[in-house]
Amino acid sequence: MNQQIIACIDQSGYSTTVCDYAVWAAQRLEAPLQFAHVLDRVAQPARHSDLSGNIGLGSREDLLDQLAALDEQRSRIAQEGGRLLLDSARARARDAGIAAPQGHQWHGELVDTLLELEPDVRLFVLGQRGDAAGQAARHLGGNLERVVRALHRPILVVPPAFVPVHRIMIAFDASATADKGIALLATSPLFRGLSCDVVMVGAETDSHRVALERARQQLAGNGLTVTVDLLQGDADHVLADYAKSHAIDLMVMGAYGHSRLRQLILGSTTTTLLRTTRIPILLLR
Repeated sequence: MNQQIIACIDQSGYSTTVCDYAVWAAQRLEAPLQFAHVLDRVAQPARHSDLSGNIGLGSREDLLDQLAALDEQRSRIAQEGGRLLLDSARARARDAGIAAPQGHQWHGELVDTLLELEPDVRLFVLGQRGDAAGQAARHLGGNLERVVRALHRPILVVPPAFVPVHRIMIAFDASATADKGIALLATSPLFRGLSCDVVMVGAETDSHRVALERARQQLAGNGLTVTVDLLQGDADHVLADYAKSHAIDLMVMGAYGHSRLRQLILGSTTTTLLRTTRIPILLLR
């Protein structure tokens, strides 16, 4: 059986978009689709036993019993809400043409759950922020960076709204990861027949031009209409501006190419683009 696509949904406003992009990917890849709802223990209401220190000893046991019952009730509500969410996602996928979408609810840490599923997964689809994250425009979901760092399968990170994909952009730096990504995309049906811009930010050198031409030839052989460009400037801004000015529908890039320590000092193009772009980004490791 083909490796499946896992679409991670929760109570955030991103779940509909996650569903729609996952359906798009599943149809192009002809891969099974499963929706995953993870009840993360970190996101569950905290225990309240510490509050009992403020009341009389005789009332303490009663209060703890009440709080335990409240936590159990909240847990049941969260589980039922997740089941309804999965039912809705499966129905939406069926309406879009997916024959037998699956859905499952897990309990535990999101990263640990996805790591267990990873061997049987071809692509993960997640929203930029989850239901526990704030809605500030530049805020990145707390779980997302941990997921991206932990997993090695491709991850499609999606914005709040779905837009049909006609033109993609590959952020190319001639690294081993970038070359691997080009080779992967050149043999994948995910983007076959689409327009593709391969954009490199760096100095105007013969070696860079040779690398871009090699990438162009590989992708063109897969049926993509390919344009290459070599630009100078700060990668964060250049890539974001290019995507906006050229009406790019989806960006492909490597995930976290530098060490964590270096990123703490210099920042990360991956994190910056995830925060600031309003198009989906396919992250490759």
